[in-house]
Amino acid sequence: MNLIRIALDRPVAVIAAVLMVVMFGFVALQQIPIQLTPDVRKPNLTITTRWPGAAPAEVEREILNRQEDVLKGVEGVERIVSSAETGRSRITLEFQIGQNMDRAILLVANRLDRVNGYPDEAQRPQISTRGSEDNPIAWFVITRREGNSRPIHTYGDFIEDFVVERMERLEGVSGTNFYGGAAKELRIVVKPAEMAQYGLTIPAVVTALQRANIALSAGEVNEGKRRYVVRFEGELTAANAARRVLLRTVEDSASGRVARVTLGDIADVRFGYKDPTASIRASGRPALVFNVLRDTGANVIEVMGRVRARVAELNRKVLHPAGLHADQVYDETDYIHSAIALVTQNIWVGGLLAALILLLFLRSPRATLVISLAIPVSVIGSFVAMAALGRSINVISLAGIAFAVGMVVDAAIVVLENIYRLKEQGKPIRQAAYEGASQVWGAVLVSALTTVMVFIPILVLELEVGQLFRDIAVAISVSVILSLLVAVTLIPALANWLLPTRGAARRRRGAAAAQAAGQAADRAPYRLPLPGIDHLARLFAWLVLKFTALVVSYRILALLV
Repeated sequence: MNLIRIALDRPVAVIAAVLMVVMFGFVALQQIPIQLTPDVRKPNLTITTRWPGAAPAEVEREILNRQEDVLKGVEGVERIVSSAETGRSRITLEFQIGQNMDRAILLVANRLDRVNGYPDEAQRPQISTRGSEDNPIAWFVITRREGNSRPIHTYGDFIEDFVVERMERLEGVSGTNFYGGAAKELRIVVKPAEMAQYGLTIPAVVTALQRANIALSAGEVNEGKRRYVVRFEGELTAANAARRVLLRTVEDSASGRVARVTLGDIADVRFGYKDPTASIRASGRPALVFNVLRDTGANVIEVMGRVRARVAELNRKVLHPAGLHADQVYDETDYIHSAIALVTQNIWVGGLLAALILLLFLRSPRATLVISLAIPVSVIGSFVAMAALGRSINVISLAGIAFAVGMVVDAAIVVLENIYRLKEQGKPIRQAAYEGASQVWGAVLVSALTTVMVFIPILVLELEVGQLFRDIAVAISVSVILSLLVAVTLIPALANWLLPTRGAARRRRGAAAAQAAGQAADRAPYRLPLPGIDHLARLFAWLVLKFTALVVSYRILALLV
């Protein structure tokens, strides 16, 4: 095989290539996003429309049915699930596997724009997708500082304007959810006696308020080279303005005078806050809460660092002067660090145990070193492929690397053992390295391909299970392919360099001990003739067989009972 010949002729180039792969692997490791689990996106869209205070039957009649009529013909929709509850409607569209969800969002938004006649109090429909990135990476609790007696729910507008908005501008943050605040409202408490005196009704008052509380564009006015945009701003932003809203005029027939009846004459008008529908408490104290969502593909560790810095800044400059303080109560990076540390520990332990087993059975530190090099090269090199494919470092991908630690040495063991066999037959080490690798490269290629073929269905599967386990398939497949390249290039080159020859071994010994050392080398030229290692290897094999027999016997007894 020409690749093997090139590796033997240019061992320095092979080692340089391996070092470059390792270097690129470390660089890629710094660029790959780190998160707890892979991104799993469902081909679903959810349309939520809120109508505060409306009964489910009204929501279904005025909102749900109209939206369903325009969404039935959306391309790629397999199923529509809708529900109506007090103050809210929800429609879930399930699309075909492989559907372009960005295009689907545009199609759904265009269809919803065709719906006319929404109730005045109904909010605009909100379209959302559901994926693993929709899970919050952090939760924060806002409480009052000592000496602040203002009700906590009245800070809702303040938090949304000065805290939530600044958090959403952070790089890597896709959005936030805020809970516990109460919106401002204009409260009008009518006086029935005064209304009856002036002959007014509730619908008449509502109509007058709707006409007064309005903002309209009046077009443009051209004056020479200038153009003025005319806009009528009539929204009620103060209680006094609401009190002056004209309801009707009453003419006194006797005196001929006209009396104006305003809203302040028949009602108490004041701005206040909506009554809270839920109570949030932290450590027994009233509180507000908000969470932070990350962008798809964002590095959770980096995003969390920016979030912490922004919250610390807000505590100093915004919340502290207002008598508030924000504390973090949930941090996803804690789970990420602990999970990744556990898997990384398993990788190290697995690699060391693999090297120990190689030493027990090969009985040669040099052979163990040659084969063990396949582990870091294959594992670190797999990070390059993961970065190129847009994958992330998570517990699933690290589990794949942990599985691959014990698999990447298989091809190296087969190649090195065949090289040793030919060397034992008296062939020069260079010839043994070339022929040994050439004879078995087909077998190790088929062995690697069978392992990779197992994971191809997972790589092409678009379902949630495919998205979840794709990282483990990529990690194992790339590691095994790299181990194959290491076995047919690096292993022959290192075997030609590191494995001692008989002549070299004899020249290092004195004349009196040369004959005895040569006879020992004839029996085992590069293995350590230590009875203790043989005994440990046999003991290990015996323990494995006993443990297997114990497990099988318990299983049989469980089936019989």
